[in-house]
Amino acid sequence: MGLIILWDIDHTLIDNAGVSKEIYAAAFTALAGEPPKRAAVTEGRTDHLIMREMFLRNGLPEPDWADAEAALTGAGRERLGELRGRGRPLPGVREALKAAASREDWVSSVLTGNIAANARVKLSAFGLDMLVDLEVGAYGADAIERSALVDVARRRIRDHRALPEDTPVVLVGDTPRDVEAALVSDAHVIAVATGVHGQPELTAAGAATVLPDLTDTIGLLGLLENLTHR
Repeated sequence: MGLIILWDIDHTLIDNAGVSKEIYAAAFTALAGEPPKRAAVTEGRTDHLIMREMFLRNGLPEPDWADAEAALTGAGRERLGELRGRGRPLPGVREALKAAASREDWVSSVLTGNIAANARVKLSAFGLDMLVDLEVGAYGADAIERSALVDVARRRIRDHRALPEDTPVVLVGDTPRDVEAALVSDAHVIAVATGVHGQPELTAAGAATVLPDLTDTIGLLGLLENLTHR
């Protein structure tokens, strides 16, 4: 049986070394004409929600989303070099993505709060973009709340890939919002404690499986393969 794997990006696949918050600050400045007094709050939020909250927290009205997305795109593109120089793929990620991509009956894509353009920037900075199917991912412009993104990805995969509708879905992420997004969408979840949230917090959020990182490729493949038999 096939499998749909949806990988979060920041702190699951890569360490962005603070570049993400610099992107939000630059986009805010481009739209508002001045730097933000209060920084972006991220932790699993979508870009749409991050920008909305950022403006409200700084006492300004929410910008038009088309303008905000364009500003985010420009800020992300301008920081590709910074990301490549300061950031890094997390341990075991390249091997995990290669292993998943080698399975012909699996679709390995992303579910991320980033807009699609910046998801590609972040993955391409480390040569990871060719290891996932970005065409059918779910992104931060697709919904305000992350919990809606699993169904977005399901629809895209159903429209573009020849997989049965009952193909199991697993979300791999590092925040309680990732866990929630999977559980409310009847998807499986594998949480990784590679971000700011530790194993107890991810377990409390509802994750039955929490890994310290993605370095055990064989063990991870075993977990994924077990999902295809349920």
